[in-house]
Amino acid sequence: MDTAEVVRRQIGAMGWHVFEVGLFKPDATDGEAIMLPRTWDADTLVRSVPWLRYQNRDGRNIYIRPHGEHNLSLVDDLNGDAILAMKRQGFSPALVVQTSPGNYQAWLKHPEQLNRELGTAAARALAERFGGDRGAADWRHFGRLAGLTNRKAKYHDAATGLYPFVLLIEADGKAYPEAERFLAGVAKDLDRQRGERERVRHHAVTAATESSHPRAALKTIDAFRADPRYAGDGTRIDLAFAIYALSHGSGAEEIAAAIRSRELSHKGNERRQNDYIKRTIDKAMAVIERQVAGLGR
Repeated sequence: MDTAEVVRRQIGAMGWHVFEVGLFKPDATDGEAIMLPRTWDADTLVRSVPWLRYQNRDGRNIYIRPHGEHNLSLVDDLNGDAILAMKRQGFSPALVVQTSPGNYQAWLKHPEQLNRELGTAAARALAERFGGDRGAADWRHFGRLAGLTNRKAKYHDAATGLYPFVLLIEADGKAYPEAERFLAGVAKDLDRQRGERERVRHHAVTAATESSHPRAALKTIDAFRADPRYAGDGTRIDLAFAIYALSHGSGAEEIAAAIRSRELSHKGNERRQNDYIKRTIDKAMAVIERQVAGLGR
């Protein structure tokens, strides 16, 4: 089966209308882009296979994901036993791709389009259930495009100079049987988490209102940056400030603005910087949730 047919089968199983393709070259030289992004419909993607093959031979890894909100979840970094467990438990993937020997990515198809929050929660729940990479579990993570090679240096065969092909293992394109029950459970957990966050926010605002210290006297993030206990570690400082500010009634937007007052370009592009800020505030909220739960014991 030629590359174009493999690609056609993969995107057919994914069953989406527009795709984002990422061509990633971590060792790009000066003047080369590390990532070449493209947004194509299915026909354009298939017609572009010769160009993708050229870029792949030139050292770029080729990734794909549906464009916009969609009805798929990617579970990354699975072994063969995990794929079998998915099938036994009613979570048969619509698509299975072998990214390297013994390592797989599974795309599960939901019967309906999921919003970003539900899509991310579903991906994380699936990764936790089947031992996938939770760090790669969100609503818009890239998976590999089959029919091309995995150009990671650790897979390079020094004897032959070759890299392993990304293989299309299964591509039936069907929704998994447990979808309705599973998504109902994920949605219920999200509702519970929202309620818990609201309870924590209410507790924090109440504590701030009852405190003898007015909001004007609250420490700024600069005070944390000057505190020798944190040794200038920006990540520790951001988290400590977020915990302090949340517990004194500050809102997420106010905290995010304070964190952004330092240079964050080392975190990546604007989306990655926003993700970092959100993770920091979520971690701070989790700390406060544990503290509040302890008060209730």
